[in-house]
Amino acid sequence: MGHTYNKTFIHIISPITLTHCILPMTPAINLAKKLKLNYQIHEYEHDPNHPSFGLEAAEKMGVEPARVFKTLVASDDNGKLAVAVLPVEHLLNLKKLAKALGYKKMSMADPKLVERTTGYVLGGVSPLGQKKRLPTVIDASAQAFDTIFCSGGRRGLEIELSPDALSGATNAQFADLIQE
Repeated sequence: MGHTYNKTFIHIISPITLTHCILPMTPAINLAKKLKLNYQIHEYEHDPNHPSFGLEAAEKMGVEPARVFKTLVASDDNGKLAVAVLPVEHLLNLKKLAKALGYKKMSMADPKLVERTTGYVLGGVSPLGQKKRLPTVIDASAQAFDTIFCSGGRRGLEIELSPDALSGATNAQFADLIQE
């Protein structure tokens, strides 16, 4: 089996079946491979006009929104960034995030700062493989599922893995983050 590599894709050409497979490669997928996590990749055609990246992912993959998690980045008063991972159908409670991290107060981080710090574009921010590792909190609801979905590092790419695998790979804690 021949392999050729570039930054974005691994091309696998099988001489037996003469098939050509393109596997997406992002820092998130690379980290999952490096850590030997048990994961699955799911791709879908992203619609740039869809009002919600996360709900679009749930709809296109046919998965209940409670299992599809979005990655948000918030900042404390001193500019310290942190990651919140929560179901796409819910809003983040910044007070709960601050409490989980032992911070006084948090607000949503500047989008350009998020992109520079994580290395991902908005709508494709993954909790895995960020340029700078940030304190991470995963909503406790994730623990109710065998597997959850989060961004694989670009729009239209999701990675499915266990909540514990995600927590271990990001050194995250679980806490209630959902706005009531």
